[in-house]
Amino acid sequence: MSEIYKRTGMCGSFTAGNIGEKAVINGWVAKRRNLGGLVFCDIRDKTGIVQVVFDENVPKALFEKADSLRSEYVVGVKGTVRRRESVNPDIPTGDVEILAEDMVVYATSETPPIYVKDDDKVDDNLRLKYRYLDLRKPSMQQNLTFRHKVTKLTRDFFDAQGFTEVETPMLIKPTPEGARDYLVPSRVNPGSFYALPQSPQMFKQLLMVGGTDRYLQIVKCFRDEDLRADRQPEFTQIDMEMSFVDEEDIYALQEAYLKTLMKELLDVDIPTPFPRLTWQEAMDRFGSDKPDIRFGFELQRVNDLFEGCAFKVFSDNLAAGGDIRGICIDGGASLYTRKKIDKLTEMIRSYGARGMVWIKKTKDGITSSVNKFFSPEELAKVAERFHAGDDALILLVSDKTKVCWDALGFLRRHIAAEMGLLNDREFKFLWVVDFPVFEWSEEEGRYMAMHHPFTAPKEEDVDLLFSDPARARARAYDVVLNGVELGGGSIRIHDRDLQETMFRALGLSEKEIQEKFGFLVEAFKYGAPPHGGLAYGLDRLVMLLTGESSIREVIAFPKNQAAQCMVSGAPAAASDDDLAELGIRLLDSEKD
Repeated sequence: MSEIYKRTGMCGSFTAGNIGEKAVINGWVAKRRNLGGLVFCDIRDKTGIVQVVFDENVPKALFEKADSLRSEYVVGVKGTVRRRESVNPDIPTGDVEILAEDMVVYATSETPPIYVKDDDKVDDNLRLKYRYLDLRKPSMQQNLTFRHKVTKLTRDFFDAQGFTEVETPMLIKPTPEGARDYLVPSRVNPGSFYALPQSPQMFKQLLMVGGTDRYLQIVKCFRDEDLRADRQPEFTQIDMEMSFVDEEDIYALQEAYLKTLMKELLDVDIPTPFPRLTWQEAMDRFGSDKPDIRFGFELQRVNDLFEGCAFKVFSDNLAAGGDIRGICIDGGASLYTRKKIDKLTEMIRSYGARGMVWIKKTKDGITSSVNKFFSPEELAKVAERFHAGDDALILLVSDKTKVCWDALGFLRRHIAAEMGLLNDREFKFLWVVDFPVFEWSEEEGRYMAMHHPFTAPKEEDVDLLFSDPARARARAYDVVLNGVELGGGSIRIHDRDLQETMFRALGLSEKEIQEKFGFLVEAFKYGAPPHGGLAYGLDRLVMLLTGESSIREVIAFPKNQAAQCMVSGAPAAASDDDLAELGIRLLDSEKD
């Protein structure tokens, strides 16, 4: 076995202050160059790169060994730090280099299938397959280090606030609500299954019943759902619960935490308290319950301007109880051609919208896609409602309220991105509060809990749980940053009578309540304190603070869009013997 050189510093740590010192480093060869009597090697570790020089004064065997180095060889080098003749201002160590005196090669490397450098434009699946090479890139090491700093600061902050970190079970009872569970068969209980937790929700409430008072956990959670840029089948939450608190206590504590996080890690001062929007106001103004408030383009409801109009698309929709809502894009008239507007119209079809009307106001007048149905004076009234300037594009959607919200909410942010209005270094936090208790499920044909059945309704809305469930508001809140939900939570129901009322409002029978939530109901018989909590998506939080566009960039070994681990090949088939031991038989679609 080769001698292990005991390093005196990391590659990225050497500066002009180290000139003249002996140095020992370990790392990977990023690049080698032979300039006749000199061999230059860039050696890389997680902290950065430093240049190493082998000159004619080293033994011939060492010089030849240096000349034989290739990218990604793993080496140790001993030498002396000296001033670099050709300064490289692009790297922190650009003022110095190490004049080599000895070297050991720990391991050789074949030619890597991907370049180990940032912005290599390689296919994402290839990056994920060779993730251990991808992780050597400076950006990936910086992201992992930043993530570590977030979790360390989080633990330190909440420890100082009296929180206790407690681990909750990974093998639990399948959850009755929410996304699909990942099921784990039990060998010792044939025919029975555990589920991997979508959240530690009920266990953290039991910790409150157990007197833990303030609980924290940085915890893995699992959901078997379709993936997108900010979702993975396994993800990490910063999960917490507190006893004897109300919403104001939670808002103040979380704002202090986020203010500390932003200042310590990004040197950004964010103003507190955060602005607050009710769920209804967020939807009406921004078409989203996670609004991006870095720019305008707010929604307007303009039903009154089109009552009794000759345009049947509008009049029929209004007669059916629908809405007409729109946004005004300042500077959009000259930017968006008819072809580009048609493309936007096609995009919003995925949100259920059947079409879109456009109106352009310029210094030459007003034109629209519905000129034959409306006079210039009528169109001018619409422009006036939106306070449209002389280069404005108004986009109108006429449909069910939710379709209008969803379509226009997408459009305002998509157009803002195309116009370069989304600055990743501008951080706009806010609270969205007073969510509905229920949401209607077309698939189930009934009302379901918008968050979960343990969320407390507002006291003044308890009577609405049965009489008018659509209007019942919850003591629920989300913290939002730049159009992304960072975290969410609620004040929980701690009164067992109210909890049973909520279960009945969801249409659950006594038998179903006992089967699904019996252990929690049982615990409430023995004195549950008032409590509430919140959970952050750690992956999303780190993604936003590092300016990445996908949580895959801040997770060491993420899954791809098909929920596959490209490194290990998971998920994989189990052997017949393993399945038999678990009492599982796979159906053959051609035989069974």
